[in-house]
Amino acid sequence: MQAITLEPVGSVVGGRAEPLDDGWDAEVAVIRIDGTRFEPEALAGLEDFSHLEVVYRFHLVDPGSITTSARHPRGNTGWPRVGIFAQRGKNRPNLLGVSRCRLLAVDGLDIHVRGLDAVDGSPVLDVKPYMAEFGPQGETVQPEWATELMRAYY
Repeated sequence: MQAITLEPVGSVVGGRAEPLDDGWDAEVAVIRIDGTRFEPEALAGLEDFSHLEVVYRFHLVDPGSITTSARHPRGNTGWPRVGIFAQRGKNRPNLLGVSRCRLLAVDGLDIHVRGLDAVDGSPVLDVKPYMAEFGPQGETVQPEWATELMRAYY
């Protein structure tokens, strides 16, 4: 396969300095869009949405800790071993995170958000408005261990 090169559109400013697992809904941060590449016009209309989808890079993960096989989520042996593509852990092959967060305000090239599970300094690769029609169609299903894991995440 051909390699892909991405250039961040901005970065996370503020919020947590370390990627602790739970309590992300309390975190307030700014996504600062790169002013050398974009004008505030790039964000026109974004303030009309309540939520965003943000693609970012887990920049603090040691490349040596990347997992490509199965493991117990969070090292909890009470949960089954599942493959890296059956969980949302940060030690993934391309170190990409996807998060939905609440949009608080847009100020120039600063996007103020709450509940973004990225840390200060995380490179942001894309920002999209959340539209209900892009959410799952029909019933969703997940295993009980995933529900337990996410109970205190937000």
